[in-house]
Amino acid sequence: MPPPKSSAPAIHFGGPVETGRGFVLHSTDYVGPDSMPLAGTLALTATVDILKAIATGNGPRRHLLALGYAGWGPGQLDDELQENAWLSVEADPDLVFDAELDAKWDRALAKLGISASLLSPEAGHA
Repeated sequence: MPPPKSSAPAIHFGGPVETGRGFVLHSTDYVGPDSMPLAGTLALTATVDILKAIATGNGPRRHLLALGYAGWGPGQLDDELQENAWLSVEADPDLVFDAELDAKWDRALAKLGISASLLSPEAGHA
């Protein structure tokens, strides 16, 4: 008996660069020859093979499909991190793959011990 087919995944907007190209962020229970391992329990694959595997039920157990990606110039992201322009948190597959999109921001902030209700809409430097 063939494996059950997966339901169609939601497609997310990954960023303004190469919006016609798909990228699948996924669990490492599936790693193809073109997959790039990330952060221990995550991998990224950008070939049609993973889409075929997902469609036939042979792909990763957890996955997120995005069209396009966000990009930075050399050193730009490092500079922004040094300037505290970003909040970062350890990779959490439960947070990454949760389909409840409206709660992700608050859950990510909570991992840092921050409540969104305490953030100011104003930016500046102390």
